[in-house]
Order: sequence, then C-alpha cells, then structure tokens
Amino acid sequence: MSIYREYDIRGIYEKELNESSVVKIGRALADKIGGEYVAVGYDARSHSPILFEYLTRGLNAGGKTVLNMGMVPTPVNYFTNYQEWNGITPSASVMITGSHNPSEYNGFKITIDKLPFFSNDIYALGRECEAMDMPQTPERKVIEIDAVSRYVDFLVNEFQHLKGMDTKIVYDCGNGVAGIVTEDIFKRLELHTKGLYVDPDGTFPNHHPDPSVEHNLEDVKALLEKEGDIAFAYDGDADRIAVLTHKNNIKGDMMALLYSMKMDKPTVIGEVKCSQVMYDELERRGAKAIMYKTGHSNLKVKMKETNADLACEVSGHVFFKNRYFGYDDAIYATLRMLELIYDGIDLDAELAKLPKVYSTEEIKVETTEAEKFKLMDKIKELLQNPPADFPKIKDIITVDGVRINFENGWGLVRASNTTPVLVTRFESTSKEDVTLYEKVINELIVKAKSSLV
Repeated sequence: MSIYREYDIRGIYEKELNESSVVKIGRALADKIGGEYVAVGYDARSHSPILFEYLTRGLNAGGKTVLNMGMVPTPVNYFTNYQEWNGITPSASVMITGSHNPSEYNGFKITIDKLPFFSNDIYALGRECEAMDMPQTPERKVIEIDAVSRYVDFLVNEFQHLKGMDTKIVYDCGNGVAGIVTEDIFKRLELHTKGLYVDPDGTFPNHHPDPSVEHNLEDVKALLEKEGDIAFAYDGDADRIAVLTHKNNIKGDMMALLYSMKMDKPTVIGEVKCSQVMYDELERRGAKAIMYKTGHSNLKVKMKETNADLACEVSGHVFFKNRYFGYDDAIYATLRMLELIYDGIDLDAELAKLPKVYSTEEIKVETTEAEKFKLMDKIKELLQNPPADFPKIKDIITVDGVRINFENGWGLVRASNTTPVLVTRFESTSKEDVTLYEKVINELIVKAKSSLV
C-alpha cells in the first residue's frame, strides 16, 4: 500500500511496480473512468514503456481503449484532456513518470474528467488492487496519437509575438523529457537559446532532475554567467521550473507576483510555504490572494472551485488558468516569463521593489509515517499554551499543518504527504527573528516528540 500516495502512485520498478501490481492498477482505474478512451504517455525512464504495456492491459481488461502518446512531458499529457483526436475526446489521462525521483522509481499521475485523481480516491484504489485477482489478458486496444506536435503547434501559435526576440536564453532539461518539446518551440519562435542535457536519458547521467535543489543548478548558472540573459531549468517530467537571472533564483511565489503583473485584478492561489510578501503585495495591487494546501492536485482542485487565474508552489509548480487550461506546465511558464521580458519588464528591478525579508529553505525533520500526523496534533495542542519565552503569536493558520504568524514574520510546520518527514520553513523582516522562530519551533517539535515516546 505504500505506493499509493497523496498526489499520485509512486514506487520502485519491479519491486513495487511490476506486472501484477500495474495490470491491477489499470483494471481498477478503468472502473473509475466514465468514457471509453484514456490517453497515456510516459517519461524517459527505461522501464516506462514496459509499465505502459502493463497499464494498457489493465485498462483494456476494464473495457477502455488507450490513446498512446508515447514519450512526453507531463504537461503534454494534461493537454490531451482538452483536445479532440479524430472525433475522440479522452475521459482521462495517465502520465507514467517518476518525476524527479531517482531512476529506479516510477509512478502514475492520473487525471479524470480534467481533474486530478488523488488522496482518498488513490488510497481506495490501492485497497481494491490489493484484494483483486490478476485480470485476464484482453485484446490489445491502442490508438497512436501525436500529442507532441499538437502541443508544440499550440504554444508556437500562442506566442508568435515573441518570434525573434533578442534575449539570450539558456536552459537545462536535466536529461528529462522537457527537451522533446523545447527544441522545436524555441527553433520555430527563432529564439536565441542554448540548452544543456536536452536529450532524454532516464539514468540522469549529468545531475538529478530536481531544479529546487541548488546543487542541480550549478551547470546552468555557469552557462548563464558566460552566455545568457536568463536561465530556465526543468524537473524530470517538466511540470516544475526554476527561473534564474544574474541576481536572483526566482522561487514560485515570486514568479506568481511577476506573472500577475499583466493580469487585471486576478485571483491567485498560493500554498502555505509561500512568502507573506506575495500575499500582501497581491492584496495591495487589488488582486485576491488565497492561501491553500501544498500539492499540485490540491491547487488544481482549488483553482477550479474559485475560478482562479493563477496558482503557485514555492518549488516551481506554476498553474495558469489565465489564457490556458489550469494545470502546471513548466514549458508554458517559460514562455510567459519571456513574454514579461518582451513587454519590457525588468524582473530583477521588480523584485528589488519588494519588502526585504529573510527566509529559510524547506527544512526537513525526520520522523515516521506512523508518527508524523500524531506529532502535528501534539504541536497544535502545545501551541494552545506555548512556553513563556515563546514569541507573541498574532494568529495560527491550520489549512495545511500550522503556519504561525508572529509580529515580524512566520514559521510553518506541516507533515509531508509524500515522505516520513515534517517540513518547516521560516520567514521574517529580521535575520535575528528568523533564527529565533526556527529555534523555538524546533524546541516545540522536540517537546512533541518526547511526549510520544
């Protein structure tokens, strides 16, 4: 059951994701899908095509026909849900990807009726698979579709006005699947680009494909220094982006502030790890800012519920409903960032205007799957009567873990939905207070841990 996660299904090939488990996943999933057609694509891992065949057998056994898009970025997979293919509109899509996990991992990101299939639905699917006998092998029903060409044509058409812009662009695909589409798009828009590790290779021979880790950006930063005006980096399946200038590594919350400059009083959703500067600045501009749970599935659902224009996670998931379909797409986000530059916006100058704050990266506190939510309950209990030397609490937001607002900043503690850790982050207008908030909240976590022993 450990492969059934909050946002997707993910595990180690052969050990956890094997013929038996994956055929059963396909068969159980078929019962959740109303229409006949399911679009399926996969990432660059060597075992992804094998898992495609297993999943197809399960979906076929449940009466579904698979639309095979082959190797694609995750955003191309999402894109197929909004297209018609020779009169066929898919009722669902499945992306076979291990995202930024090590090469032995793989998994499934599932969309049904244009919405993510996640959380309790995934856990229930897992219980059904556990109780299921192996389905019989049916007749193979697969239709090939060229999703990549359709997606590239769409983006090239949407961004014709950028054609030939003179900004020098460097980028790092990390040997993930971004390169399958970036090369064509950049070439057809006649952009001045230079790419690193563009060819897909699921062993990730150059560096791990996770642009939220500073170490993985070293090569593209060096290239930016020598040859570029702006740099982009992508994760393994191209639904997350890093944006680098000569002065800034622009995190997702600051990207949202930049993107929203060209929107008229937008509704913007952020997660609990986003800077208070983002929320305050959006409100100051007359936009509506909503704080919600971390997780790409949570944000997509909230976007539909609120009809939001934009959503973001600090880690680089950026979701556009404004002029787009409302899912996270690092390639589309690249072109929207270039559009800001084309429109004369100086990214560094805009960021320099914002209030100066000091913040930590995400800090992970090791625990266990069994204990992490118990720890969160205990921390909430301790905050009802905090220690005498605890900084003054203005209020506590519990939409996802606890975000404690102090006089000069905030501290966050939340249980990760994907790993056995607590995630903390701290921000303040003062360096000293960031250190203080981190100290007192870590002491609270230690106290909570000791009470569970």
